[in-house]
Amino acid sequence: MSGVIVTDPPKADLADVDALAGFGVATVSEAMGRTGLLGPEIRPVQQGVRVAGTAVTVLSWPGDNLMIHAAVEQCGEGDILVVTTTSPSSDGMFGELFATALQRRGVRGLVINAGVRDTQELREMDFPAWSRAVCAQGTVKATGGSVNVPVAIDGQLIRPGDVILADDDGVVVVPRERARATVAASEAREAKEAKSRAAFLDGELGLDRYGLRDTLKKLGVEYRTYEEYSSYARERS
Repeated sequence: MSGVIVTDPPKADLADVDALAGFGVATVSEAMGRTGLLGPEIRPVQQGVRVAGTAVTVLSWPGDNLMIHAAVEQCGEGDILVVTTTSPSSDGMFGELFATALQRRGVRGLVINAGVRDTQELREMDFPAWSRAVCAQGTVKATGGSVNVPVAIDGQLIRPGDVILADDDGVVVVPRERARATVAASEAREAKEAKSRAAFLDGELGLDRYGLRDTLKKLGVEYRTYEEYSSYARERS
């Protein structure tokens, strides 16, 4: 397997990246029209952490972390390393030593479509990671791959320099050209949710606030007392 290492790709503006870090993954995905989410199998190895950064992408052979070593050199302040493999893999391709090197370079975290190990050490050193698997199985360094090329994880295209936002709910990718507009859309969504939250605290129901009673009626959903429903059920038995 041959490959390429692309240097200095375009990146989203760090101010927009940091602004997106103020919103949750769910909010940002909704603000983009329910797009950009990686699948639910990519899970955090820690809890209570949210990070956003610009993607440095890695395409590796399964069970081989050579290209992660190559990618470290391409990583810098504000990046998030995004790793996938040419075919499914659960091997522990990433651990504490990689995290040490990346943290030294200002990298904010890891998203890997494979396995990670040394999870206790990663938590202790505050290096956040999201992975498809946790596995102690080691890897080799023998096969070429690519760094900073477009990759796909769970059907989502991730290009170098795109924004990666990750929290307890998962991971979302924001195309770098849409970062600023997504900040604005996320702000608007949060403002709308704040009004709904205040209304719910005041006792209003979602059925009324969102006009859902008419929806139920149109769908033929009926209200019945317990006695009415019990009689109806007996008649049907």
